[in-house]
Amino acid sequence: MENNNWIYSLLFICTLLSVFSCESQNQQFASPPGYDFNQPNRYRMLVVLNEISGIAFSKGKSDTIYAEQDEEGKVYHFKLGNDQIQKTRFGKKGDFEDISICNEYVIMLRSDGILFTFPFSETRKPDADHVKEFKGLLPAGEYEGLASLDSAGKVFVLCKHCSNEKTSKWGGGSIFQLNAAGDLVPYGNFEIRIKEIEAITGIRKVDFHPSALALNQVTREWYILSSVNHLLVITDEAWKVKFVYPLNPSVFPQPEGIAFDRQQNLYISNERGQRAAATVLAFTYQRK
Repeated sequence: MENNNWIYSLLFICTLLSVFSCESQNQQFASPPGYDFNQPNRYRMLVVLNEISGIAFSKGKSDTIYAEQDEEGKVYHFKLGNDQIQKTRFGKKGDFEDISICNEYVIMLRSDGILFTFPFSETRKPDADHVKEFKGLLPAGEYEGLASLDSAGKVFVLCKHCSNEKTSKWGGGSIFQLNAAGDLVPYGNFEIRIKEIEAITGIRKVDFHPSALALNQVTREWYILSSVNHLLVITDEAWKVKFVYPLNPSVFPQPEGIAFDRQQNLYISNERGQRAAATVLAFTYQRK
């Protein structure tokens, strides 16, 4: 009986965390309430967006999606399902990881923690003229997650690997106030407690290295992706962990960006990696 209990525990862990190299084809992966992660609307990206990372909408309008690609100081904007892509150059090449649009400003995050802002109106032009660069606002480290709230003018930056992390039990970020001039003013910090993720999953040690985050404006829940171990973590507005969902690698090969539209539909972008093309997956919100 003791051996059987050990086998059952192992099977449970394999189902819960695909990061442990279990065969995903035969696993059942749960979905957050209102979404079916097994039935995405899949949009293949053109080669120019093979390394698509962050995605964003302006005021939640899904008619145009805004994206960035690693190593390119450009914002790409297009309609999903349409091969016509426009782009706006805002800076030199660099490892850009996420994008957000807040109160008529585009905000860009580089992996070294340097932030850029420029007026949203300049996405209509091939080159942005009024770009501001912000150095030294964040602790040294690697950053991939950026989100913002129009209503409050708040900007949230989540660290993937930070020099002030003493253990793997901390997942923290910084909050900024975006003012009318496009400046980012420090406003405080927030923390996602890794122990809460471990308590829900039953796994003793979870290496949580988030790659993107977005707020569901209706439920007021934060959706946080950790691409390296294929997890979706959902917290309340105060960052208390509520749910943890392992992601099927066959559906989410390299999830790096996340966004909601105003209809509460959910979008997750995947870099190409070893696949034929990068993708944006759209999940229609299913109202009860």
